[in-house]
Order: sequence, then C-alpha cells, then structure tokens
Amino acid sequence: MNWTDILSRSEKSFWGLLGLRLLSADSQRVEIGLTATESHLNSMGIVHGGVLSSMMDQAMGTLVMATKGGREGVTTHLNVNFLSPMSKGELIVTAYPQHETFRTMTLRAEVRNSEGTLGCISTATFRLPKV
Repeated sequence: MNWTDILSRSEKSFWGLLGLRLLSADSQRVEIGLTATESHLNSMGIVHGGVLSSMMDQAMGTLVMATKGGREGVTTHLNVNFLSPMSKGELIVTAYPQHETFRTMTLRAEVRNSEGTLGCISTATFRLPKV
C-alpha cells in the first residue's frame, strides 16, 4: 500500500475539497486533521454536521484501507451523534476498529477540537469487496 499515491488521488476528490490531512494511520487507529474555516460553517456559525460526518466517514474508510492493505470498503451504515458544537479552528478525527468479519468491518470515530472537546461520535459498517 502506497500512502503517497492514495493521498495524491484523494486530493482531487471530496477529501481534498474538505481540506483533510492524514496525520497518522495504522491498523489500530487513523487520525485525520482539518482546519475548519468559514466555508465549513453552517448559517449558525458552527461547523456543519455534514462536514463532521464526512470527516468521520473518511477516517473510518481510511482505517479500512490501513487494516486491509489498501483494499477499499464501501459505507453501508453510518450513525452519528452530535454532542458539542464545533467552531473554526483545528479539528481532529480519530477512528478505531470495533468488529470484523470476512466481508464487513464495523468502526467508530470521534471528532475533537484543539482543546480536546468531544464534538461528535460515529459508528459505521463498511462492506468489503470480494477478493
């Protein structure tokens, strides 16, 4: 698995549009950063829930690739709970594996701001393609 190639392709996709940065990745944890700017906010002046949900989905999808040697999965279920409003600034999403079968992986993720405030949590199930 070549992270340089994966990230190069990602820059041209939704990942790049959001402004995500891979901070660390291994089979037990992925961390992705985002500098939330005005363009990430909703009309209430807080980070849009779609941005936070996308961050967690991207982190969990990246963890699938890290665990499966570059094989990608497809999100089949995403559950999000919003806990605290997030503002402009640095946000970090961390994803962890929870359960794995031959064709699926279940993962969890959380977004925190630079002060460590927990903004939201998520669980997701990813379907793995046939080998």
